[in-house]
Amino acid sequence: MATIQVSDLSFHYPDSGEMIFSHVSFAVDTDWKLGFIGRNGKGKTTFLRLLMGLEGYSGRVISPCAFDGFPFDPGDASRSARAIAKEHIGPYQALEARMEECLSDPARVAEYGEALAQYLELDGYAIDSLLEAETGKLGVDPHALDRPYSTLSFGERTKVQLAALFLRHNAFLLIDEPTNHLDAEGRALLKSYLAGKKGFILVSHDRDLLDGVCDHILSLNRCSIEVQQGNYSSWRMNRDARDHYELEENARLEGEIARLAQAGRQKADWASQVESSKIGGHSFDRGYIGHKSAKMMKRAKHIQARREEAVEQKKALLHDLETVEPLRLHTLPFVKKRLLLAQELTIDYGTGPLFSPLSFELLQGDRLALTGPNGCGKSSLIKLILGENIPYTGHLEVGNLRISYVCQDTSGLSGSLRDFALDRQVDYTLLLATLRRLDFERAQFDKNIDAFSQGQKKKVLLAASLCQEAHLHIWDEPLNFVDIFSRVQIEDLLLTYAPTMIFIEHDAAFASRVATQFIALR
Repeated sequence: MATIQVSDLSFHYPDSGEMIFSHVSFAVDTDWKLGFIGRNGKGKTTFLRLLMGLEGYSGRVISPCAFDGFPFDPGDASRSARAIAKEHIGPYQALEARMEECLSDPARVAEYGEALAQYLELDGYAIDSLLEAETGKLGVDPHALDRPYSTLSFGERTKVQLAALFLRHNAFLLIDEPTNHLDAEGRALLKSYLAGKKGFILVSHDRDLLDGVCDHILSLNRCSIEVQQGNYSSWRMNRDARDHYELEENARLEGEIARLAQAGRQKADWASQVESSKIGGHSFDRGYIGHKSAKMMKRAKHIQARREEAVEQKKALLHDLETVEPLRLHTLPFVKKRLLLAQELTIDYGTGPLFSPLSFELLQGDRLALTGPNGCGKSSLIKLILGENIPYTGHLEVGNLRISYVCQDTSGLSGSLRDFALDRQVDYTLLLATLRRLDFERAQFDKNIDAFSQGQKKKVLLAASLCQEAHLHIWDEPLNFVDIFSRVQIEDLLLTYAPTMIFIEHDAAFASRVATQFIALR
């Protein structure tokens, strides 16, 4: 057990004067399991890069161990997954070659011993079985390790990389959003796997994962970074209580400041009136009047001091308050109660049905969650409903619907927001207003979408969907990379407006709160 100390850390990008971090200080234990949370675009990934020494900064980071991170560059993806994983864990191939050379030269016995000691320290003779066991905990078939890395699914790549990282010695791991390519089963395996590990920072927006894994929360707030013991739910409860207290205290101080300001003016006016009575031909005791005037002025100064103290107390409040404005949705009523009917429906690309035949109907107000493992045909079913040329059997009846669609992929987003709005045929002003409610700064509006974070790009797609009038909203994994605050905001929106929806989403907390029915594809 040891401590990682971050002291007075500050950072801004060279082409921008805006500070991303300013004089940040905190300490964490190397055995902790920290969940790292914060708004999209506020610097979580940047902070991990600073810890790994990939960006320059001012201040100090003192660590007794090396930092390593997910995802890492696999290099030549045509090599086997096993070779890539082992290369990241340790220099096994180089050590084996060195020992082989030393065996042929008696003069290099000492060098052989050094190489062997290093090889043993890195579990060289057991590393293959250790790697198979570690990936097996994450549900990876052992044979997958000997396939070219490029042929693995994105979920399999995630699992191989995580297994390699946790097999490294003396490394504190920085894990950046590992769930984005994992289905519900994969996330459950990941939660179980990480719950048995220690010594990492986990960037995630999955509340179920954070609650099941983390013993501390590192939160990137609006004006600070803080560390708190517990999981996400305990952090949320404490944060809500603090926000509630600060709001009440802020209101109390505003009232006190106004009252003291009025009292101070009143005392000062009385003192001036008493002082002016000393002038003229009156026979009053001028010494008494002067004493009374000075006493009133002293009280006025005391009131002013109390007011200034209250103003200073008020300044310390609400710096980190997350103000979440409610979103709006533009739904269209449909002429019929039923929007969609499927009977014995399945999809077949010629190699057999992707899933067992489905029979269901979608009525107005239904929010249908499609579930099932990756590759079972969920996205293909959505594309079929959207009218794409997907081969299927059975019966599908879709009304004459106006559909608003959010796709998984953000890689095609580029150019300005104005061009994007024109291409999607949405009102540009309304799009910007919606993005503001999703915590976009106005300065972002002048940037190209290419410069946005992954979460911000996903918010652009979601904002466009919210701006479109539609009978049916179809969202395919809409929350990948989207921060927790916005997830809750979107949940509240859907529960308020109750639109008709079909969606795919592996965030268990979101799906359980939003869906009115589930269909599992098997």
